[in-house]
Amino acid sequence: MSVPSTPLTRVCFLLQVRPDRLEAYRERHRAVWPDMLAALHDTGWHNYSLFLRPDGLLVGYFETPSLEAAREGMARREVNSRWQADMAPYFEALDGLAPDEGFLQLEEVFHLD
Repeated sequence: MSVPSTPLTRVCFLLQVRPDRLEAYRERHRAVWPDMLAALHDTGWHNYSLFLRPDGLLVGYFETPSLEAAREGMARREVNSRWQADMAPYFEALDGLAPDEGFLQLEEVFHLD
């Protein structure tokens, strides 16, 4: 995997997985569709990780040259529309937004290289 040459922005976000769907959510992420993985990579989502607390709090982290461009790139991908529709029932409090639009982005206050 090549490392992008442009500076990357670190993005951390929160979502809430429904407590009754935790194991199903884990299972879905053991087999992310190959075309979804390719779309994420191709649109600038790098070093992407998800962390799940037992109560369903999901913490996501990724690096990207541009969050706006990464989101716009995924919005143009058909596979993303299918994935977001498939994943939406796993989450609480999205207020009609897709999970990739409804996450709460956290402010970075410290980073140690």
